Amino acid sequence: MLIRSLTLTTLLAFAGPLLAADDGSPLDMDKGRARPLIVIAPSTVDPTWVSLKKSLDEPTNRKGFTERNMVLYTVLNLMGQREGKDLGPQDTAALIRSLKLGAGAKSKVILVGKDGEKKLEQSGAIELKEIFAAVDQLPATEQEATAPTPPPVTEVAPANGANGANGANGAKGAKPGKPGKPAKPAKPPEMPDD
Repeated sequence: MLIRSLTLTTLLAFAGPLLAADDGSPLDMDKGRARPLIVIAPSTVDPTWVSLKKSLDEPTNRKGFTERNMVLYTVLNLMGQREGKDLGPQDTAALIRSLKLGAGAKSKVILVGKDGEKKLEQSGAIELKEIFAAVDQLPATEQEATAPTPPPVTEVAPANGANGANGANGAKGAKPGKPGKPAKPAKPPEMPDD
């Protein structure tokens, strides 16, 4: 147990500064979409992890977890997972680097907001209701944050009035603001034979 703790401490102490380049943390794909909850523990029987896992297995807590757009990341024995699916060693190392954690052998629970910033960081045991309370107290702008979407494409009506008396819609009785069917291209005029 002590060796595992020292290994985690060594990894966090040396890997962070040496590999400081921010290269593709798994958290990047959740930015603007979900709130990652990250649990880092030295073993799978760590009391902090066991307590949180037991709380998350209850149906009401699981429902509250998904309603708050949260995803679970775990790093147990230096093996990373996202929602129960294994992360590769590079992704796990990138996840740890992106959190900019100091060296320590204690387990950590970190809540990251949709904006990518840390909202809660706790060493040792924490109750799930405390995490839910932290999410519920977030400002409205963070609660409604979503991934940036491209602006809608608007159609420009021809300026020469080519659509006739029916306006830009081009269809008789069409609802305003709803584009009509596009016109078929006209056939080129036939050239008479000499």
